[in-house]
Amino acid sequence: MLLTAAPAFSLVNPQVEHQGLPLFSSVPSAQSSSSFLRLSSPSNGVGSAVVFASKGSENKPLTGVVFEPFEEVKKELNLVPTLPQVSLARQKFSEECEAAINQQINVEYSISYGYNAMFAYFDRDNVALEGFAKFFNELSLRDRGQAEKLMRYQNKRGGRVQLLEISLPLSEFDHGVKGHALHAMEFALSMEKIANARLLHLHRIALRNHDAQLADFVESEFLSMQVEAIKKIAEHVSQLRRVGAGHGVWHFNQMLLREEGIA
Repeated sequence: MLLTAAPAFSLVNPQVEHQGLPLFSSVPSAQSSSSFLRLSSPSNGVGSAVVFASKGSENKPLTGVVFEPFEEVKKELNLVPTLPQVSLARQKFSEECEAAINQQINVEYSISYGYNAMFAYFDRDNVALEGFAKFFNELSLRDRGQAEKLMRYQNKRGGRVQLLEISLPLSEFDHGVKGHALHAMEFALSMEKIANARLLHLHRIALRNHDAQLADFVESEFLSMQVEAIKKIAEHVSQLRRVGAGHGVWHFNQMLLREEGIA
């Protein structure tokens, strides 16, 4: 970057002005008609500086400094797309990060779909565990919200959202030994750990591509909440293993009805 001024320009130290030594002087450039600033330190190195614009023998206070267009800005202007289908906001956003975000969107929607199936199962009249239905429905809404948050972020960075195929989830959660409540809660814990592993993978891709903004987004918006969810569901698994598959499940269901959502 080059700071330039009008050809008749000097920055003078008042205390050494009588010596004819300007602190800054305007020197014509060999490459252009403009001038650049050269620092000339006075011998005593003291005193304050006053800016003057000079023309001939007159000295007037300088009212403005002229900047040449920065060379790096010129280069960036050449990179601004003109096609309407190309994002103008995209900046230092790699294709690998864009693809990884789309994969994470698919993970969040798939897990939300699985929790939706669990909600439908426990809401049946012949299962009738409303607390479990409420719990898994809240998890489904949370993960769908996370997918939409990633979609908004993808658009913000100038990427393209591409929705991938979602696999069919389980629809039955009966288990001869564990019972359906414990079996479903263990299944939920496994899905939370998968989601956390995929988020860590996305974070590693961001670091590999030197995308500090994406890494910070994953850390601040997802990872902490994911750890809390894993801890909460792990506690539910431990408690359900303790109460067994009988009457204790009904009491656990009542507890889920009373407690606040995990999302």
